[in-house]
Amino acid sequence: MAGQAQAVSKDQLWSGGQSPFGISYGKMMMWYFLVSDALTFGGLLTAYGVIRHGSADLWPVGEQVFESLPGLHGSYPLIYVALMTFILIISSVTMVLAVEAGHRMDKKGVIKWMGYTVIGGLFFLGSQVWEWSHFIHGSGGGFQLSAPMTVAATDDHNQPIAMELTGGSWVHMTSDLGHAYEHAMEHGDHIEISNGKLIVTPAAHGDHDAHGHDAHAEAHAAVPQEYPLEIVLNKYTLEHKDGKDLRKLTVTGEEAEKIMKNMASNTLVFGANLSKNEYAVQQQYANFFFFITGFHGFHVLQGVIINLIIFIMAMRGVFERRGHYEMVEKVGLFWHFVDLVWVFVFTFFYLV
Repeated sequence: MAGQAQAVSKDQLWSGGQSPFGISYGKMMMWYFLVSDALTFGGLLTAYGVIRHGSADLWPVGEQVFESLPGLHGSYPLIYVALMTFILIISSVTMVLAVEAGHRMDKKGVIKWMGYTVIGGLFFLGSQVWEWSHFIHGSGGGFQLSAPMTVAATDDHNQPIAMELTGGSWVHMTSDLGHAYEHAMEHGDHIEISNGKLIVTPAAHGDHDAHGHDAHAEAHAAVPQEYPLEIVLNKYTLEHKDGKDLRKLTVTGEEAEKIMKNMASNTLVFGANLSKNEYAVQQQYANFFFFITGFHGFHVLQGVIINLIIFIMAMRGVFERRGHYEMVEKVGLFWHFVDLVWVFVFTFFYLV
């Protein structure tokens, strides 16, 4: 039973040589670590809040950046992120059940609930990898306007509304249009904006004859492909004369063509990394996203590895021979901390 927290009588509690709170050395060290780690995350999130509050540029809206679901087209704001969060919270519940089973010396219960906890952690990690991939690849491409302009559109009730866009405003193409535009740029295709459409004429990529001519291209003229223009304006881009609070407005046709032709030179950006950012003018948003969510993801990875080790130890009967399952309780503290930190990260990056 060495190392396990044990009840101490009141007569012995303050007589020396005993932990005044009846806590083992291992659990106390875990609490010390969690407090220091909480200060680290608190400093990172505070820095993010200060930079965001002090930024004069437009800041991305979480529900417009994270609106995709794996394998599906369309807009599903924060649905997948909410699913990730739900699974992680459920894994905290399974960890509680594993600790409770350990208190009852229920080996099978510990193995079962620790297994579910590991599965939940792996699902979260896989989801975060997919989310990063989507964030890096981009959701349509963003660019700045070179000059202020007024756009005629319709609101959610199909009522006409005049939107005033300031010079330097950051706007986005819809996902399908942006990917078509990016694909055309990568292949050197001819791009034209006309009649409210993006017209892409594929470049010649056929076999060459002995004279260097493209035989395939000469035999088959390139067929232009047309894509309807769709531009997304978020509420921070819009200045309303009528005071309406619109979260997002999609502009199509000739009005979208006016916006595309007002694109500032060399501002079209697809995706995000540490040197570019599709989602806003400033770069700090992407930098903080990668660092803070990556730092949290590293903690989740550590937790999954440790939980898996504890799972294997429980299967081999290590804790049965020790006579207690306090190690499950120690790793449970760390896992609950990781879940709690994600609640704050989720709030800062996705909801606020």
